[in-house]
Amino acid sequence: MLSEFFHLAAVSPTRRRTFRLIAGSHIAILAFLIVSMAQSGDWTNHLALGNALLIAGIVEGALLIGWRLTQLPKSQALEFLLVTQLQPSRFLFAEALVGMWRLLLVTLTGVPFLAYLWFVGTIGPFEMATLLAMPLAWGMLTGFALAAWAYEPLEVRVWGERLAMLGVLFYLIVGVLVGENLPRWLHLFPSFFANWLLASLLALHEYNPFGAMRAAMLESTAALGQVLFVTFAGLGVAGLCLYRGMVRLLPHFHDLHYRPALLANDLPRPEVGNSPLSWSAVKRVSQFSGRINLWLACGFTLSYSAYLLAGPYWPDWLGKNVFLTFETMGGVPMLTTALVLLASVPAAFQYGLWDHNAQDRCRRLELLLLTDLDSRDYWDAAFAAAWHRGWGYFLLAGILWTVGWLTGSYTFAQALTAAAAGVALWGLYFTLGFWSFSSGAQGNTLGLVLTLLLPLATYVAARFGLIHIAEWLPPGSLYFARGASALWAIGPVAAGLVTLVAARFTLAHSDASLRRWYDRNHGIKAAD
Repeated sequence: MLSEFFHLAAVSPTRRRTFRLIAGSHIAILAFLIVSMAQSGDWTNHLALGNALLIAGIVEGALLIGWRLTQLPKSQALEFLLVTQLQPSRFLFAEALVGMWRLLLVTLTGVPFLAYLWFVGTIGPFEMATLLAMPLAWGMLTGFALAAWAYEPLEVRVWGERLAMLGVLFYLIVGVLVGENLPRWLHLFPSFFANWLLASLLALHEYNPFGAMRAAMLESTAALGQVLFVTFAGLGVAGLCLYRGMVRLLPHFHDLHYRPALLANDLPRPEVGNSPLSWSAVKRVSQFSGRINLWLACGFTLSYSAYLLAGPYWPDWLGKNVFLTFETMGGVPMLTTALVLLASVPAAFQYGLWDHNAQDRCRRLELLLLTDLDSRDYWDAAFAAAWHRGWGYFLLAGILWTVGWLTGSYTFAQALTAAAAGVALWGLYFTLGFWSFSSGAQGNTLGLVLTLLLPLATYVAARFGLIHIAEWLPPGSLYFARGASALWAIGPVAAGLVTLVAARFTLAHSDASLRRWYDRNHGIKAAD
C-alpha cells in the first residue's frame, strides 16, 4: 500500500512540477554561492554557505511537506479513505514518508557541489555532513510543525497565538532593544536569577540551528556536540509534531467539514453585503491569517523606525548593534523591499480563490458558474482576499518610507518613487496571480517564481554588476529607487504596462477561461 503513495507523488503533474522547481532552485543557490566564491577569490565564506542552505532547507520543508499535509484535509475526497481499513494515522504517516523522501532528494541534489568544495579543500567532511544533515532535519521539523499547528483545534491555535505574541515581545525586548547591554540590565535582578537568565539566553543563542551552523562553519569539529544536539533535537521535535498530526488528522477533518459554525461571543459580524464572493474569499484567508509574522515584522519595523528617528539621541542603555548590522545589509531599502514582497505573497498565490486540487476546484466552480457572477466579481474577490492578507506589511513599508524622508535618507521625491515602485510590484504580482487563477495554470509555481526566484535573480544580477537588469526587475526597481540611474524608470513603467495589458486581457477572458477549464477538467481523474 505504501508504494501507491510514492507512485501517486511520482505521476502527479503538479507535484512533479513543484519538485523540479524546488530542486532547480536548490541547485541554482549552490551554483551561485560557488561562483561568487570563485569570483571574489574568498573560499572561506563558509558561514554564508551554511546559512543559505539552512534557510533553503526550512523553506523546502515547508513547501514539500508542510503545504501538502496542511492541504490534504481540505479535500472531502479524503473521507472515502478515512472510512476504509487504512487508518488515518497510517495514511498521514505514509504521506509524511513521501514528503521526507522528496525533501531528501532535493537535499541530495547539492551533494556534487559540496563534494567539489570538499575536493578543492574549502570544506571538510564534518562541514559537508553538517550542510546536508542540519537543513534536512530542520526542514522536516518546519513541515511537520506547520501540519501539526494547522490540525490543532481553534482554541489551541488562539492560545498559541497569544503565547507567540509574548515570545515576539520577549525577542524584541531582549534581542533588539536590550541587545548588547543585557549584562547591564541583568544587574537589576538578584544574582542567582540573573546568572540563570544569562545562561538560558546564551544557550538559546548557541543551541539553535543558526547558532549551531555558525559554530560548525567557524570552529569545525570543535562544535561536534553542539551540531549533534541541534540536529537530533530537530529530528526529535519533528517526530513529536508528526505524531501529533497523526493523532489529530481525523478530528481536524471533522472540525473542518462538519463542525457547526457557532458564535463564541456577542461581537457584531461583518455583513455579507452585495459582494458574497469577496466576503467568502476574505473569510477563507482569515482562518490562518499569519498574524504572528505580521507582529514580528511590526515590532522590528517600529523599533528600527524609532532608532532612525532618534539618531544620536538613541539612549545608551538600549541596544543598537542589531540596527547597525541591518544598516550594513541594506537598511531601509532592503527592509521595505522585503515588506512589499511579503505583502505580495497572497497576491501572487491567490489564497482566497485557489483550491487544493482540480476536483475541489471543479466542485466550487460547478456552483459559481451557475450564478450571475462575472469576471469583475472574481477580480474583486481576489483583490479583497489578497489585500486583507497583505495590507499590514505594505503599511509598515509606508511607515519606513516616511521615516526615511523625515531623517533625510530619502528625499520626498525618492520616497514617492519607492512607494510607486512598491505599488507597481504588488499590482503586477496580483494581476499575474489572477491570470493564473482564471486560466487554470499552476498557481504555486507562478507564486514561487515571483516571490522567491525573481528576488534571487535580482540579487544575482546586482552581485555580478548587471545593475540595469537588476533595476528593471520588480524587486530591484523598489530596492534601487533611492539611488536610481537614468534608465531605472524602464522597470516600473514596463511593470505598469504589463499590469494594465494583462488586467484588461484577463478581465475580458477570465469567465470564458474558467468555463473552458471546467469543461476540460470536470469528471477527469487527476493525480494531483
